[in-house]
Amino acid sequence: MNADALPDVQSRIDSRGIPIDMVGVRDVRYPIKVLDRNGGLRETVGILSLAVSLPHDVKGTHMSRFIEVLHERRGEITMRTLPALLEALRTKLDAERSRVEVRFPYFLERHAPASGAEGIVDYDCEFVGEAGSSSYDFVLGVRVPVTTLCPCSKEISDYGAHNQRGDIHVRVRSARGQDGSPQLIWIEEIVDWAEGAASSPVYSVLKRVDERHVTMRAYDRPAFVEDVVRAVGLRLQEDPRVAWFAVEAVNHESIHNHNAFAAITWSR
Repeated sequence: MNADALPDVQSRIDSRGIPIDMVGVRDVRYPIKVLDRNGGLRETVGILSLAVSLPHDVKGTHMSRFIEVLHERRGEITMRTLPALLEALRTKLDAERSRVEVRFPYFLERHAPASGAEGIVDYDCEFVGEAGSSSYDFVLGVRVPVTTLCPCSKEISDYGAHNQRGDIHVRVRSARGQDGSPQLIWIEEIVDWAEGAASSPVYSVLKRVDERHVTMRAYDRPAFVEDVVRAVGLRLQEDPRVAWFAVEAVNHESIHNHNAFAAITWSR
């Protein structure tokens, strides 16, 4: 049968009078390329959510068109390419607004602090872009694994102090540049700021001399989750490229049957 002769159920009229904020596809795995701080492109796998708004009088959206748009614009997915992808979704699906969320692992080579042994650490990242006919929003998120050592434990113990793995989740909205586009903030910068606020970074490869270094470094830099979010927040406030941020620190406690967390948001 000719495809044009098949009924287009999605385009039928809906009489209930309720618009839908966002409708689309979720958990789409796709190979993508992400821009790094040196100007190169790093290959990774993105898990994408693609969505558009739907008017009150339209029964449904055309789900296959989301994948068609993504395939047509496959390759680099970054702050500089998301506006075109969002506009293509709005045009293809005849929508007022579109939204794209991309989650992906970002791999960085890390050198052990004393021996210099090389290893790879992965950081969970996300891009969130949303666009209307005259608006565009972009948020970058990075989750950074760290080590924290308890200041209270250090203060009250005759020797030693408990420490634990933690995560620092940073989300930033860039300020607009002179041309009106969001200013670029690098994933690597956020990793550096988060690790600098913790007692120690974590590594994939550590020799004995490195374990000694990391253990003593953490002991010299105790930090509550409150200290961590304040330190990261202060660094973000000082950066004129940052218009808004949300920071959450979580400690996966080693001596408690629960986790500790602290969170702050801020806008310029």
